[in-house]
Amino acid sequence: MAVGELEDRQATLAPAAAPHSVDECLPPLRLLTLAAQHVLTMYAGAVTVPLVVSSALHLAADQTAYLISSDLVACGIATLIQCIGIGFIGVRLPVMMGVTFVSVGPSIAIASNPGLGLPGVFGATIVSGLIGLVIAPWFSRLSHLFAPVVTGTAMLLIGVSLMGVAVNWVSGNGAGNSPSELWGAAVAVFVILVILGVTRFTKGFLANTAVLLGIAAGFAVAGALGRIDLGPVARAGWFSLVSPLHFGLPRFDLLAAASMTIVMLITMVESSGMLFALGRIVEKPLTSEDLARGLRADALGAAVGGFFNSLPYTSYSQNVAIVAMTGVRSRFVCAAAGVILLLLGTLPKLSFLVTAIPQPVLGGAALVMFGMVAANGVQTLGLSDLRNKTNLYVVAISLGVGLIPTADGRFFDRFPATAATFLHNGVMLGIVTAILLNLVLNRKAAAATP
Repeated sequence: MAVGELEDRQATLAPAAAPHSVDECLPPLRLLTLAAQHVLTMYAGAVTVPLVVSSALHLAADQTAYLISSDLVACGIATLIQCIGIGFIGVRLPVMMGVTFVSVGPSIAIASNPGLGLPGVFGATIVSGLIGLVIAPWFSRLSHLFAPVVTGTAMLLIGVSLMGVAVNWVSGNGAGNSPSELWGAAVAVFVILVILGVTRFTKGFLANTAVLLGIAAGFAVAGALGRIDLGPVARAGWFSLVSPLHFGLPRFDLLAAASMTIVMLITMVESSGMLFALGRIVEKPLTSEDLARGLRADALGAAVGGFFNSLPYTSYSQNVAIVAMTGVRSRFVCAAAGVILLLLGTLPKLSFLVTAIPQPVLGGAALVMFGMVAANGVQTLGLSDLRNKTNLYVVAISLGVGLIPTADGRFFDRFPATAATFLHNGVMLGIVTAILLNLVLNRKAAAATP
């Protein structure tokens, strides 16, 4: 036998290279168990945003339940797109997608406009997703606009602005001028203590579900006090498909679309950092093409979310932490979790059960979650040089401008109605102010440096 022929046969018989751990297919039982852990870890955060928006808009229980179901379905679709990938869309890493907290303020502001309502929110979300799809390949050129001093200020503003919602929940009915009931305040404190206890005295899986366990414990206590109405849960059906555009055809408004596009830009900045970190964790460093595919998936997720009565999506950091903690890198685990989310979105009883959670219970958990958003903003600000007076002015002025609508909701009433969507959104005001000040002041400072 010729030497060349022998070498060819040996090459044929040699075992194929093992797939990267990201592409590993796990046994079904282990796959489903790990997928369920991912779902439990992100579930509270995923349903909180539609709950916050529906509470602020005083939506009926059936509408709130539908928003939650829609959110879960869109979460599942966005996760599958990101993990499995479609052509040049999807980073193909173990990523869980969930609705971003950054969208809460703009969504409430847009929906509060009588001429727009929820269809205006979904229309703006669709537009932001389509714009994101177009700009994803070139987004790295814009990333300098979102320096840590800008993104940190944005996150701090988001957390502080949402605190009012959490406090109103603790009061029991979402009305800012209503006195707090003692039972509600007590249950909220109990929820916070449970979250702290679970975080402090447990590790791994339990520690990652601290918020969910706190809500469950608060739900049990509220039930023991007779403060829960399970009638809507009993009357709800077991299975129902979510219909696209359930709240009507999307409405398109320039300022609303601009507000949600800023949300998309912030989300893309957050996702960029998250995906690069995840790539290092799974030992599969991202290329610029990989990042572009991941950002396209974020954008497509937003467009799909708007179509399915939901909001823009981002990769959830708590699920990245699970990948680091467990060492299980298979993207198919998160894909299976996406399928679970899709199934949960078709179970109306589950959605109505979430709406049955008393507001003080959610308020206690929200105080922790929104506080963590603000704390993460402070942590991000620490990445910038706050000894530099220029950066201090950027933060100080942006916070001051961004908190105007929170301090006085009627401050901008005399301004043109067409600008109301933007001006009454403190987070957007603060972010735009931070971007402009950072560009002007820090560029001048850099030019003045020899």
